[in-house]
Formats: sequence, structure tokens, C-alpha cells
Amino acid sequence: MKFSLWTNNGALNSKPVFTAFGSSLLDHGHTFAYNDMDCDVDVIWSVLWNGRMAPNKTIWERAKSEKRPIIVLEVGGIKRGTTWKVGINGINREANFGPKGNDDSRVKKLGLKLQPWQKNPEGSIIIAGQHQYSNQWRNQSLPTVWVAETIEQIRKYTGRRIVIRPHPRSPMPGLQYEFENVVLQTPTQVPNTYDDFDFDTSNAYAVVNWSSNPASQAVINGIPVFVGPDSLAWDVGNPTLNLINNPMMPDRTQWLNDLAYTEWTLEEIEQGLPLKRLTSYL
Repeated sequence: MKFSLWTNNGALNSKPVFTAFGSSLLDHGHTFAYNDMDCDVDVIWSVLWNGRMAPNKTIWERAKSEKRPIIVLEVGGIKRGTTWKVGINGINREANFGPKGNDDSRVKKLGLKLQPWQKNPEGSIIIAGQHQYSNQWRNQSLPTVWVAETIEQIRKYTGRRIVIRPHPRSPMPGLQYEFENVVLQTPTQVPNTYDDFDFDTSNAYAVVNWSSNPASQAVINGIPVFVGPDSLAWDVGNPTLNLINNPMMPDRTQWLNDLAYTEWTLEEIEQGLPLKRLTSYL
């Protein structure tokens, strides 16, 4: 197969990931070109139709209209800056990451450990926002509207303190003043990283998020989550806010095993480990 690596539309930290993926293609008998419309499979960076990545929307829509698979490379959420998502036709739960029912070998390799479920009745409910120009958000209202509506839903069941945590690049200044016992948290970039931001769940009661990385991070840390069906945390999360006072806390063992197979180090990508898992679906 011939692949097209759309490096012109990648984030600044995408180059080594594209390079590693390109090497794996050649090693496994495929060919590739850069930024070429004549291909069997497109390979793009993220599904954020904004900034450098905005032109990817055209590539995405063309592949969809022609019913061709498209591979999406993306920043990982397990070990951000170290592991990278490689999936077909999307990111998070919308993507195909290969077979499920995986063993725990990658959990051990990545050194992942589930913290016990936390029951912190005095903790805060964190609402983690997302970028409005992401394809993940395509069926939602504006993030500020979604957060306001979410707070109104939560207030039907509890007066607990709520923390609004916007996406780092989608601020929501002033929204907290519209509600009682609601505060705004400004994400802080972790020093010496490209785009890693702090996310402290040590005093959290629950996390509410539609479909992005904070929900999976929270689940690993033992914090109950309330998510949409496109979230990778959906299978271990809560589907509706009427459960906020008694959230489900299911077994997460198999969930973590499968999550570990959604992300790969640069070395593993170059070796073709994700490519071999995905080839039969292309």
C-alpha cells in the first residue's frame, strides 16, 4: 500500500512520530510519500481542525467520502510526550486501535498502576473542557455553553464545589462568576515540556469530561468519571450525572490492559508494532 504522511499539517512535535511511522512502513513492504493526494491511506496528525492542523479537515473529509481508512497520529495521554496514539479513523474511543482483550504485558512495560478507587466526599467535581475545533467536539455546543449546562445538571443533585478546568487553548474567563461554589482553574504548563499541563486530582471527588485524556488519567488515579460515549474511559465511567452522588466504580483491569495498546513509544512505532496490529483493518 502507498501511504501519504501529511507532515505539512502536523504540530511542531509531530516530526519524530511521522519519521518513526514512515520507517515502519518501509520495513514492512509499503511505500509512502509526503503530502500527496495520490495514496491508499492518509496519515494525519490529530483531528484538531485549527492552526497548523486545520488543512487536515480536507484530507479527513476526502477519505471519509471515498470510504478509505485514515490513520491518525496524536499526542498520548498515558505518558504524554513519551507515548503516542496510533489509530484508524479517529482518536479516543472512535478510533480502531486493533484487537481488544489484551494481556497485561504492556501495562507492565509502561509501569502503569491503578490507584484504588477514591471516595472523597469533601472533594471537588472537576469539569475538564475540550477544544471546540476538535472533531471530537463536532456535535457539541460551544464549550462555555456545555460547561454551564453541565453545572446546571450537577446542581440538580449536589451543591458540591465545582472546578472548571478549561482546555489550555480554549479559556473560559468569567464563567465561574455565574454560579455559586464554582471556581476556575487555569492549567499550568509543566516546565521543560512542549504541551504538557498539570492535572491534579488529589482533591477530586469526580471528573466530568466528554472524550479527552483527563478522564483516562482520572480513572487511573482512582477518580470516578462522567463521560460521553466517545471517551476511552466510557467502559469504566458513568454515563449520566444523576449518578453523581453514587458513582459506579467498576473493575478496571481489562480496561487498562486495552488502554495500554492504544499508545506507543517512538521506538515501538519505528519497529512497526502498531502498524502490524492495524494492517488487517486497512
